[in-house]
Amino acid sequence: MRNRSAAEWVSYLLEPKNWIIATTLAVGWHSDGAAGLAWGAVAAMFAGVLPMVFISRGVRSGRWADRYVGARRPRLIVLAFIIASVAVGLALLVSLGAPGELTGYIGCMLGSVAVLAAITSVWKISIHCAVASGSVTILTLLFGPWLAPAYLLVALTAWSRVVVKDHTAAQVIAGSVLGAAAAVVTYAVIPH
Repeated sequence: MRNRSAAEWVSYLLEPKNWIIATTLAVGWHSDGAAGLAWGAVAAMFAGVLPMVFISRGVRSGRWADRYVGARRPRLIVLAFIIASVAVGLALLVSLGAPGELTGYIGCMLGSVAVLAAITSVWKISIHCAVASGSVTILTLLFGPWLAPAYLLVALTAWSRVVVKDHTAAQVIAGSVLGAAAAVVTYAVIPH
């Protein structure tokens, strides 16, 4: 019981919303200092905050069982909302002249969520692990190898998702690999 409680706490603290908000702020800062941080806050609103509000309202109204939305059909509804929210945020960022590094990152995030949705339609890949791994990878590429020890948080996330029985080992490994690969591609294509 103690492990399950710790795993639930880890899943909560290292959930995708938290990674997304921190990463968009960091990428914004990297792209243009304080002004970029403000752009990052706009990106975080559309990529992290609004999706979490949507999920929370769905839980309160009984549309899905919990904040992790484990059932396939509701999970696909949530992913469709996230795609729409990120797309609107990206359009706003581009139209208002946000830094290319941040808009490129958000554009690649949009593509990554679409890939996760496609996989989710047939298999429950770990979005927690994809987001954690992608975040650590992009931040390490942008800010330097001193951030590489943060991969321990990815491993901790994977452990927690298996212990709470939301995913299998294969699903957390696949999510982690996909997230890291998406971040490498993102880094290769965004201006920095």
